Amino acid sequence: MRRTIPHNAPTILATLLMSALLGACAAVPQPLVRGADPGFVPVLPAQPVPPEQNNGAIFQVSQGGGLFGDNKAHRVGDILTVRLVERTQARKSANTSTSKESNVEMPGPTLFGRGVTSGGTPILNSNIEASRDFDGQGASAQSNQLDGLITVTVAEVLTNGNLVIQGEKWMQLNQGEEFVRVRGMVRPVDIRSDNTVLSTQIANAQVAYGGSGTLADSNRPGWMTRFFNSPIWPF
Repeated sequence: MRRTIPHNAPTILATLLMSALLGACAAVPQPLVRGADPGFVPVLPAQPVPPEQNNGAIFQVSQGGGLFGDNKAHRVGDILTVRLVERTQARKSANTSTSKESNVEMPGPTLFGRGVTSGGTPILNSNIEASRDFDGQGASAQSNQLDGLITVTVAEVLTNGNLVIQGEKWMQLNQGEEFVRVRGMVRPVDIRSDNTVLSTQIANAQVAYGGSGTLADSNRPGWMTRFFNSPIWPF
């Protein structure tokens, strides 16, 4: 059967290549903007509403705090400092080895009580031998560490008293910006007397560290490199 190549094959190939290149260009991450993610922007406290009947006193219950209370965060808009003590270390290794051998012998048929030969040598005897071996090894190791302080705000107070906190910290260094983002839930009992909490005590924690600018761009592969490393590249 003869196969004919369509006359528009070069056009199709060029279109596929252009689509792949455009897909690689579209995969370029967008620059990060401060305050663009609503999940990490600071939350301001609600404005207190004075009572309708004001007795004219200087101290108002709706606007003042307790005289014997502490300074721990417990209301929406309160400030809380998070101590980042994140350390992770993971190791994984795997070894696989398999082996299989097969041997099949089939004697030649006989005609009229004798085997089929040519010049005295059997010609229809069969012998099949097969062997298969596989040996694979793999190892992976990863270690991360993040230390520092970041001050966030209380975004929500849940019905059980737990606090939903969120916030971000940006630092401009030379030709780029570095940021730290934190979001999660904190129990009031885990807040220390100095109004700080460890990041390891934050439930459903979302901790992100990254940056933008010249230094961040220099650590990111170009679009051509991403194209050749993408699954659509056949070689």
